Amino acid sequence: LKVRMYSRTVAVIGGFLILASGAGELYRQRPRSRSLQATGQVLLGIYLICQAYSLQHSPEDRLAYLEHLLGGEVALQLLFLLYGLLALAFLSGCYVRVAAQVLAVLLPPAILLVDGNLAYWHALRRVEFWNQMKLIGQNVGIFGAAVILATDG
Repeated sequence: LKVRMYSRTVAVIGGFLILASGAGELYRQRPRSRSLQATGQVLLGIYLICQAYSLQHSPEDRLAYLEHLLGGEVALQLLFLLYGLLALAFLSGCYVRVAAQVLAVLLPPAILLVDGNLAYWHALRRVEFWNQMKLIGQNVGIFGAAVILATDG
């Protein structure tokens, strides 16, 4: 749970850095800051590494995903590989737009099905309700950062 909480906080900070860099602005008033965007992308990459780690080493995260994934363990391993590839793209700075587009498609079902499964997290795993709401809100912020990067021309 701590990995989920801290990694999402880091990713939200990365999202704010991406926003502050000027990414996604149609009519820029000032020059774009590439260093802020690169730092934000690295923080999003760290978040994705933590997500991949949680899929492999956290029993509660594994069960939460397996409950909704068709294909069981094979699909879970493919999702682990996808998170790893997305992290590699964000950390290296290559194919960031494509990686952000994939992440923007991947996050809404994960938010709704995995994080939104309050019966699982609150009743079975004893995660406090408002803590789970905070995690969902942070994921929405991460989704916003992914959309900004995915649509940035």
